[in-house]
Amino acid sequence: MKKIQLLWVMLFLLFTACSEEDSDTIGNEAGVEIPASAITKLETAQDLNMLLQNIGDAQYVLLGEASHGTSEFYTWRAEITKRLIQEKGFTLIGVEGDWPDAYEVNRYVRGNSNANSAREALQAFNRWPTWMWANTEIEDLTEWLRAYNTQNPSDMVGFYGLDVYSLWESMEEVQRYLNQTDLNAAQAASAALQCFAPYNRNESAYAAATLNSGANCTDELEQLLEVVQERVAASPARDEEAFNAIQNARAALNSERYFRASARSSSNSWNIRDRHMMETINQLVEQHGLDAKIVVWEHNTHVGDARYTDMADAGMVNVGQLVREEHGQGNSYIVGFGTYEGTVIAAQAWGSPLIEMRIPEAQPGSWEAILQRHQPEDKIVLLEGLRQDQKFLQRRGHRAIGVSYNPSNEQGNYVPTVLPMRYDAFIFIEETTALHPL
Repeated sequence: MKKIQLLWVMLFLLFTACSEEDSDTIGNEAGVEIPASAITKLETAQDLNMLLQNIGDAQYVLLGEASHGTSEFYTWRAEITKRLIQEKGFTLIGVEGDWPDAYEVNRYVRGNSNANSAREALQAFNRWPTWMWANTEIEDLTEWLRAYNTQNPSDMVGFYGLDVYSLWESMEEVQRYLNQTDLNAAQAASAALQCFAPYNRNESAYAAATLNSGANCTDELEQLLEVVQERVAASPARDEEAFNAIQNARAALNSERYFRASARSSSNSWNIRDRHMMETINQLVEQHGLDAKIVVWEHNTHVGDARYTDMADAGMVNVGQLVREEHGQGNSYIVGFGTYEGTVIAAQAWGSPLIEMRIPEAQPGSWEAILQRHQPEDKIVLLEGLRQDQKFLQRRGHRAIGVSYNPSNEQGNYVPTVLPMRYDAFIFIEETTALHPL
């Protein structure tokens, strides 16, 4: 299990390794002055006006974060999301979480849950690192969404998970659906679960078996998806529970592909994961009408266009790149997030207890160091106007903090990035505070 769990950390190391070798990554920031016209102060929700104006009519808005444990990243994403819902008609929220867990929150905000509170609904996020979504910042947003949906029953907002880790959970959700709707079809779910039974819910054991013996359960999951697609085709159009079943079937199939690939190639498994998230975004929009608008919450490493980082050197793609390629840069808008220093919730190793850590001052020459020199302390930087100036078009270090974090090894935490090309706007909080887990 640890081998699979460490994959995320290994991927961070893969596309940050060249930061120690690339002289453009951490260098002299002297003379790199951002025009005052590109900077807007960020103190209240009203200060988001210019950002909302720049987002315009974009259908896909991607909101990043430089860590999975920073309070301000969550609270500002929530404020942006609320305004996108109220002012621009967004009805879909997709997050870097597993589909079955997020769907419990979706049921709650739509008023279809057995949970009595947002806090209770968020207990569905029981896979480490639980703090990513089971935190008070998301609790507040969840209650806001429920209240909004109660007042706007014809334009309800949904909350959905885009990630790919829910192998067993998704199979079980499909089996539950088929047991209720088609007992004959449910046999396909039983066959898939039986194929995986020898591995005792251990993804690492399954991945090793596919590598060493050639055994795999791909056929069973492909058959399961086919059966669910046939069953869903007979359901009423846009039936939410049928859609939930088919998305769980897709998640299970792509989860198997991800874990099998992780035993062979970290970059390939990364691509399977992000392509699955892109596929889920597309399926959500199709399900809710091709003009439906979606806001995506994921780490900068997923939403910031990979073509303008060293991820591209390793043959990796991500959601930000795929959204721009598939739907056009004019129909999408990417907002990156960063900080100069502060505190963060993370773990010292994968699976270890969470602790509050101190984020040291950003390294000289990094984008964070450049942004810290410009007033005000907390700001929105609109990046489109910087794309014509060569001094902004070189790769510089851009800090990325994962769920496991070692502040003493800061050099390895910077992704070489062309910031104005990777994002459309950047939110910079000079000193951040740690997230508040439930």
